[in-house]
Amino acid sequence: SSCYPQTNMLDFVFAVDDAVTWHTTNLSKNRSHYSFLKHFGPKKISTIQSYGAGIYYNTLVPCNGRVIKYGVISTDALIEDLFHWKTLYVAGRLQKPVKILAQNESSRLQAALVSNLKSAVTAAFLMLPESFSEEELYLQIAGLSYSGDFRMIIGEDKSKVQNIVKPNVAHFQKLYSTILQDCPQVVYKHHLGRLEASIDKSPEGQFTQLMALPRTLQQKITALVNPPGKNRDVEEILLQVAHDPDCGFLVHQGISGIVRSSSVVQSAKTILTAGVKKSLTYSLKKLYKMTKGGLKKTS
Repeated sequence: SSCYPQTNMLDFVFAVDDAVTWHTTNLSKNRSHYSFLKHFGPKKISTIQSYGAGIYYNTLVPCNGRVIKYGVISTDALIEDLFHWKTLYVAGRLQKPVKILAQNESSRLQAALVSNLKSAVTAAFLMLPESFSEEELYLQIAGLSYSGDFRMIIGEDKSKVQNIVKPNVAHFQKLYSTILQDCPQVVYKHHLGRLEASIDKSPEGQFTQLMALPRTLQQKITALVNPPGKNRDVEEILLQVAHDPDCGFLVHQGISGIVRSSSVVQSAKTILTAGVKKSLTYSLKKLYKMTKGGLKKTS
């Protein structure tokens, strides 16, 4: 990657077909990137990688005059998350504009990337009011992967979602244009230079959208409204949710449940994968960014 003058840490994610082989090679080339876990070898590192969000991060790594962090995820785990939102950890990152440096020709991965974007739009439609602007849609989408993330309570700048969307509206447009053009509920007002949407909030319209959501999110929503011991199928429960005035809130709660679980496990993993010293340095940097953001708003 070429050098940029910014001071922010660059964040890379590598999807690899065989994690053990990848870590074996990386340990021989870049042993210093790893915490004390390097002493346990590539198999143990790959096992730790599989927990939580299925990603292993090396952080605060010096590279070409910059500081970077990089995550390693198996291609299968990535595809699973993109299709089904099992953890929404990497899928959430890929709902926002990212630079894809290299991609293999896997049609399954390509289909999963598109599916993830379609799911993000569907979830946002369910959570938004009947009419909204293009920017409101992107703010809703960008906020999905932060719903229920405990790190947003402490250690993250509260205006993070706005900071992601506002300077990058053109990149969001490029990412979602094909999907939105295929949505009958979305109209481009060319003379105004913006998108306008009018969403079907009837029970039938909401039921269609609920049935199109990723499997894990459907399961989380049904768990919220289905009392224990009642053996009803998902379709029957989602039909009930479609008639509920709190349908959008239940979708939000379901997403929060997915994100909360994965963010807690992934943060606990960070202490192991980064080591105590790096974890402390990283956390202090996050806190500093948060207080700086707070000072900007209050000054």
